[in-house]
Amino acid sequence: MTDESADAAENDRGRLPAAPTDLDPVRDALVSWYETDHRDYPWRRTDDPYAILVSEVMSQQTQLDRVVPAWEAFIDRWPAASELAAADRADVVAFWSSHSLGYNNRAKYLHEAANQVESEYDGEFPRTPGELRELMGVGPYTANAVASFAFNNGDAVVDTNVKRVLHRAFDVPDDDAAFEAAATELLPEGESRVWNNAIMELGGVACTKTPTCDESGCPWRRWCHAYETGDFTAPDVPTQPSFEGSRRQMRGRVIRILGEYDELALDALGPRVRVDYGGETGREWLRGLVDDLASDGLVEVTDNGDSEASNGDELVVRLRR
Repeated sequence: MTDESADAAENDRGRLPAAPTDLDPVRDALVSWYETDHRDYPWRRTDDPYAILVSEVMSQQTQLDRVVPAWEAFIDRWPAASELAAADRADVVAFWSSHSLGYNNRAKYLHEAANQVESEYDGEFPRTPGELRELMGVGPYTANAVASFAFNNGDAVVDTNVKRVLHRAFDVPDDDAAFEAAATELLPEGESRVWNNAIMELGGVACTKTPTCDESGCPWRRWCHAYETGDFTAPDVPTQPSFEGSRRQMRGRVIRILGEYDELALDALGPRVRVDYGGETGREWLRGLVDDLASDGLVEVTDNGDSEASNGDELVVRLRR
C-alpha cells in the first residue's frame, strides 16, 4: 500500500470508525442484497422525475404502504407535471386532504413546483440536487432523492434510517456532519440510484428500531459493530406529536369539508369540523384556524352579508381556486 492510499484508508476509518479498510466488499454486499430482494413500490419501477417527486413528497411522515394507493390515484388523475400545473389548486389540496397525506401546504407547493417546471424549465425537470432545490417546497433531502432515483445524479441520501444504519454498523457518532461525511464516503461513484435505495431499504427492513439482522439476512453482519457488540443503540429521533385531535388534523378537516361545498359560513363549518363546536371560544378557535389556512393561500375568508350561506352577517369560507 502506498503512503497516499494508506492516508486515504485512515481518513475512511475516521469517517467510519468501525468499517474495514477496503470498502468495496461492503458496497458490493449491500447492492447484491438489495437487487436480490426488496420491497416493490411502484415509484421504484420508474425514472420519471415527476412521479418520483410526488412519491417523495407524499412519503414525508406517511407510511409507505399508505402512500401506494394515494400515489397511484394521484398519478392516474394527473399523470404529468403539465397536467398537474393545469389543475385547479383547490382540487389538488382537496385530494391531499381526502387521502390524509399530512400538511396540505405540501399539495400547494407540489402544484407550484409543477408550474415552475412548465414555465421556467420548458417542461423539463432540472437534473441536479442544486437545481431541483429551486422548485417550490423541495428541500435538500427531496432534491437529492429525485436527482438520485430519476437521473442517477445524486449525492448520498441521509435520512433517519440511514443514520441508524451508519451509527450501528460503523460506529459513526450521532452528529449530522459525521453522518453526511460517512454516507458520502460509502457512496459508490456514479451509483446513487441503486445505492441510496439499498441503504434506505436496509434501514427500513433489517436495521429497524428493533433490528432483524438474521431474519432479514442483513448483508453487513460480518462488519457490523452493533451485531458484534450487541449494542443496538440508535440515534435519538424527535417524537412526532399525536395527529389525533391536533391542529394539523383539524386543518385537514376544514380543507376536506370545503371540498364538498362551494362555500360555508363559519358557524356552518364549525360543527362539521368539531362536534363540540360552539360559543365565542369555539368561534375564535375556528377563525384562527381558517386565518392560518388563508395565510397559507389555501382558503379565502370573506365577510359576505349578501351570500345565502352567510345568514346576513356571517364570515364565509371557501377553498382558494
